[in-house]
Formats: sequence, C-alpha cells, structure tokens
Amino acid sequence: MIGIMSLSIEAAQREFSARVVYLNTATFGLPPRAAHAAVLAAERDRAEGLLEPVGVDAAVASARASFGRLAGVPVERVAVASHVSYFVGLVAASLPPGTSVLSAEGEFGSLLFPFSARPDLRVRTVPLARIAEAVEPGDVVAVSAVQSADGAVAPLEALASACRTHGARLLLDATQALGWLPLDAAGADWLVCGGYKWLLGPRGTAFLTGSAEALAALPPVGASWYGTQSPWRDLYGEPYRPAGDARRLDLSPVWPAWVGHAPALELLERVGVEALHGHGVGLANRFRAGLGLAAGASAIVSLEVPEGTGAALRERGVVAALRAGRLRCAFHVSTTERDVDDALTVLADLGVRG
Repeated sequence: MIGIMSLSIEAAQREFSARVVYLNTATFGLPPRAAHAAVLAAERDRAEGLLEPVGVDAAVASARASFGRLAGVPVERVAVASHVSYFVGLVAASLPPGTSVLSAEGEFGSLLFPFSARPDLRVRTVPLARIAEAVEPGDVVAVSAVQSADGAVAPLEALASACRTHGARLLLDATQALGWLPLDAAGADWLVCGGYKWLLGPRGTAFLTGSAEALAALPPVGASWYGTQSPWRDLYGEPYRPAGDARRLDLSPVWPAWVGHAPALELLERVGVEALHGHGVGLANRFRAGLGLAAGASAIVSLEVPEGTGAALRERGVVAALRAGRLRCAFHVSTTERDVDDALTVLADLGVRG
C-alpha cells in the first residue's frame, strides 16, 4: 500500500489495552488506542457542542477506502451503513417471488432472516460441508465465509465454482472472516461485512460490496440523504439524485462509530491480512494443541465444556463466548502467546480437555 508504513504484529499489540485474556473478537473486537481516543474525542466534542458532522465524512471516506483495499474491490463499489441485516435486506427485496435461497444449517440469523421473512421465497439449508454440491440453477446462495457459531470456514472456491457452473448468485457474509482470512470479494456477487468484530470498529459500521451488475440490481429501499450525489446539498425536497456508484445504498453514518473505525482499519492494513491470518490461525492451533485437539484452519476454536465454564473463566480473567452450547474462543491481532497459555492453564484447572 503506497504511503502506509507496515507494522509488525508485536508493534500492533502495543496498541491494545485489555486488562483480561481476551478471546472474544468473534463477539466484538478490541479498539486500538488511536481508535478508542478518536471515539472519546468525538463524544467530548459532541458534549461541548463542538462536533462538526461534515467533518465525519473524512473518516467515512477513509474507512470506505480501507475496506475496499482489504476486500480487493474499487472504492466505488463499497456502500456503508450501520448493520449487515440492512444490506442483506436489500438483496432479499431485489428477488422475484419463487426465488430459491440456499444457506447453511445453523447460519447466523442476520444473514438468513431477511429471506425467511418473505413467505414467497423458498429457503432451504444444508450442512456447510455440502453447500457447494447442493447449488441448483437460479439459486441465491447466502452463506458466511466463516460460521459464527463454531468458526467453520466455508468451501469458498468450490462454492464460487458451483455458482458459476449453475448460474447461481452468491451472497457472502464476511463478518467473521475479513480481518484475518484472506478473501477475494470478486468471487461473490455481493459481500457484506459487519465492522465491529475482526475489523475492530465500534458497533455501528457495516459494508457492502459486489460486482457492478449485482449492486445495480439492488433497490435503494432505505434511500437516505447520505446516498445522494451531493449529501450536504441534497437535504430537502425533490428531485431525488442518487449517487452514481455504490454510495446510493449508503445510510447516514453513526458519527462516533466511523470516527473510531478509520484508525482501526488503518492499523489492520499496516499489519496486513497475510500476517493477521498467520498470527490468528497460529494462536488458534497453539490453543488446540494445548487441549489435545488436531490443528485447524480457523482463527476461531469451538469446544464442548461443562456448564458454568464461561462464568468460571471470566472470574479468572479469561473472556470468551458461549455459542450454540459450546465455548467459542477467537484469536486476533490483540491476542498474544501468553494469552493462549494463560487460558490453557485456567481451562486445565477447571478440568477442561479437548
């Protein structure tokens, strides 16, 4: 990246200030110091009556451009909003009655429910490992690149190939993937991503990208002043002048969220996705080995634990999540080898094995 100095994992880790062993990025990412300070400064300015909303546009533009580089797409094909379900809803609204939607069993609700809420669509689910072979002509395949419940990685290459072969369209949710898993957004018709997990933003940022043709097919049912050609001039009255690119699908930004997200994305870019991938998966496999589990390909580890383990871990200063009845541990740039070893020590004391 021209003009952006690289940053080592070790240097990046000095930008975080967790007071616990934090293994919960799959729920929300920790903010780098600069991102946290930017949010506090924006809220201080708001409290003092000094916040300038127009000035937030620079942060939105910076975050939009960073996301485009991370996803490998032109910035003109990136739309911003506050929640993934809004963007998924646009895709659902664009489908004609009778469209068949294929998803994975146990898929996260925000990706599935906008389709399920339409009784005139046919929604079917199959095990994630079989999703590529289940693609049929005319399908819209809606699947997470990495599953929220257990960190399972979708068979992305086989799925993209199956969609091309059958003339199906692919909607990929990268919320649990982008930020640690190298992804080529060009393999999907649409790609959505929440910003508050592996992209380390405050809650209230989300992105949409895709092919120019697929984006053009989406109706701007949430058309806002921020998605017009000149947002600060097109505030009142007709005519409606939508932006000529993906910005027409924008929602008005949550100010402190975007102010805080821009520096977080800059840090991730400086570290680089390949380094983030090696670090996260490497720590996950260190954790798995300590539990007697085979190595995996995900930065998320899910394991069966006795009831009460989550609360017991938190009491001992280890923060993870319980999802689908299992303990879910996530390993990102802020996680260290010492964090892994400390968590393993606590789990051993609690009698947890793989």
